[in-house]
Amino acid sequence: MLLVSCGVYNRIADRKLRMKMTRLRLVFSTLQVVVSIFLLVSCCPASLAAGEFDPYTVLGVRKSATQAEVKKVYKKLAREWHPDKNKSPGAEDMFIKITKSYELLSNEEKRANYDRYGETAGNQGYAQQQRQQFQHFHDSFYFDESFFPYQFNKGSRDFADTKYMLHFSQYMNDIVPDSFKRPYLIKITSDWCFSCIHIEPVWKEVVQELEALGVGIGVVDVGYERRLANHLGAHRTPSILGLINGKVTFFHYAVVREHLRQFVENLLPARLVEKVTDQNYMQFLNSWHEENKPHVLLFDQVPVVPLLYKLTAFAYKDYVRFGYVNQGLVETEALLQQYKINTYAPTMLLFKESTDKPADIIQARGMKKQIIDEFVSNNKFLLVPRLVNQKLFEELCPVKQFHRRKKYCVLLVTSGEDSFTNGNEEFLSFAASNTKEIFRFAYVYQKQQQALCDVLLKDKESVPSQVLILERRNTAGKVSYKAVPGGWNGSEEEKFQLQEQLELLQKDPAFLTSVAVLPELNNEFASMFLLQWIYAAYDYVSQIGDDLLHNNWREMMPLLSLIFSALFILFGTVVIQAFSDSSDEKQTKPKTKEGPQNNSENGSPNTNTSSRAPKKSFVEVTELTDITYTSNLVRLRPGHMNVVLVLTDAAKNALLSKFAKEVYSFTGSLTLHFSFLNLDKHKEWMESLLEFAQDAVQIDSDEDDSQHKADYTGYVLALNGHKKYLCLFKPVYTGEDLHMDSSRASSSSSDEAATRKKTASSSLQIHHKLDKLGLWMERLLEGTLARYYIPSWPGLDKITTSK
Repeated sequence: MLLVSCGVYNRIADRKLRMKMTRLRLVFSTLQVVVSIFLLVSCCPASLAAGEFDPYTVLGVRKSATQAEVKKVYKKLAREWHPDKNKSPGAEDMFIKITKSYELLSNEEKRANYDRYGETAGNQGYAQQQRQQFQHFHDSFYFDESFFPYQFNKGSRDFADTKYMLHFSQYMNDIVPDSFKRPYLIKITSDWCFSCIHIEPVWKEVVQELEALGVGIGVVDVGYERRLANHLGAHRTPSILGLINGKVTFFHYAVVREHLRQFVENLLPARLVEKVTDQNYMQFLNSWHEENKPHVLLFDQVPVVPLLYKLTAFAYKDYVRFGYVNQGLVETEALLQQYKINTYAPTMLLFKESTDKPADIIQARGMKKQIIDEFVSNNKFLLVPRLVNQKLFEELCPVKQFHRRKKYCVLLVTSGEDSFTNGNEEFLSFAASNTKEIFRFAYVYQKQQQALCDVLLKDKESVPSQVLILERRNTAGKVSYKAVPGGWNGSEEEKFQLQEQLELLQKDPAFLTSVAVLPELNNEFASMFLLQWIYAAYDYVSQIGDDLLHNNWREMMPLLSLIFSALFILFGTVVIQAFSDSSDEKQTKPKTKEGPQNNSENGSPNTNTSSRAPKKSFVEVTELTDITYTSNLVRLRPGHMNVVLVLTDAAKNALLSKFAKEVYSFTGSLTLHFSFLNLDKHKEWMESLLEFAQDAVQIDSDEDDSQHKADYTGYVLALNGHKKYLCLFKPVYTGEDLHMDSSRASSSSSDEAATRKKTASSSLQIHHKLDKLGLWMERLLEGTLARYYIPSWPGLDKITTSK
């Protein structure tokens, strides 16, 4: 009995002791919060000092404003408060504040420091000193682990936070583009995150393993990068997410090494590596011609494709096709014997045009990422690849850099038909025997790249196949080239002649005498866009299902809001349409009785040409001058367009009358404005505008003559001042009046006929220039016209009358 009582007493004493320890921990945590608040209050002078100058208030922008919005507001305020234009007493001081505010907010680093600590150029030193004092105390302030196991210092994150910390600009400019070559694993954390400390050992182990394989690592501190955290959709800490091809995927499982590794592997596309056996290896290797890529085979003992190999396949997916051979399967024994594979170590074989013998091979027990990257990058292209897009052409034939040797591209223009097979194979054998690095061999199909061949083969349409030697001079498409005479059939004589031409080129760089500007190559694989769209839709649907499965409602709210808004708008439209149809039927019944009487009285049918009938009986056309330039073009409201007729003093009356008739039916639109531009006063502005949009004006051969000047009379410009683009209408001549007048003139005397012909031609030039303007206006409202964007509208000095 006594022993039982003692046991009960001991349990009660232990319980009381634990309660005291819990209270003590609460006291320590309260003390921590009080001390932190005290330190934050002590740092308030820096914030107060910064409060005297608030760049956001000066510019009148939100803290979430983008750089483009800040720049736009700055330009507007700078013009308004410039001391040369604003003579008010406080204009100079206000202009200085505006300039300082823009300098602070246009710099990402300075802006981030101001948002965090209230730092400006004047109080930056004081704020930094306060941060250092707080950091010194913060690093030295911790609790003993026997009382409270959490340490509130940054030493627990020293291995990752300083090396992998991400900023918003770095993420947008570097990480997102790099995610198309390798996946990223990003952790969302903060200084006061207790759960982040628990996952730290696992995170450290996973980072050390995956980074060696080529996975990108990132850490986002919510306390300092709230903008980036909101952009990623991370609203709680800790969070782990993956980034690949610019797409963010959240990790929803327990933070253990196996789950994180599997999560990264699931981010990669499922069709990166093909399983190869004795049955399909020839089909896999022979697909080099259709895919225009080398093929790599990895032989290994493990049944699952290694993650390192998958990451390599993702990094070089645009250049090389990858396959995996499991050496432990019975279905791969013939393949191992054919290529004499050593089964004791992983082996990589790289095949190009020949499937009988690999072009390169490596074998090592411990395959490292650096070894594989070097092996694949040195064999990214076939011996003679086909030019299928502009990116491949630029990589094969790069522009000469100051520290690199010239690269000459030997190009065969041919076809994929059977009659050209022998010539193509002989060109391949010639390229295989020529091992000089300054020459790159390639071929192109004339039907697929017709625009390129038209430029290079100006006088050689009759030659079935042609070899050209070219050198890219700049990135704008300028090349120097020379065609090898005699065409190409693959004979020994033609090979000897080509070899002789290449030797002459090495001796004399001026051997390439012809110069041309090449157009951009067509993307021959663009037909696969539908498949890519289907894959992207599948990934998006799977992501939605994943979010619903894990109840990730915060990330799903924008999509759900969009769906319900669309359903509400659709339902509301149906209801309103139903009520409006019933009311319209009641209103149209009495009108149908009066319709025939009105038609009979007027003597014309009742036609409705537009849903928005013109409200006025005239067309209001204003002249575009330096006074109306800003309101009619530069500051034109979004969605509005100004239709400008280009004329001269001599043709003003005739063109304005024809212009008013053609556009009268479109005056009911509230977004269209009509103006005219006098070429006699403002031709300099017209030419300056067309310099920005040179593609918009294709001058005919008779206008290109140096003896004639371009005549812009009768041109019509549709100008969108907000989005900075224009649509161009060129005069179209019907020629009806000219033939009629010519027939009349032939029956009269020679002097009278010449006079009438001259008069008819002048009338034709003026009267018929705007015959097709009505059809052009309809295409303008439909949005089917070509748009020519310009960087900025010509300055006001271009619109003023030249002296």
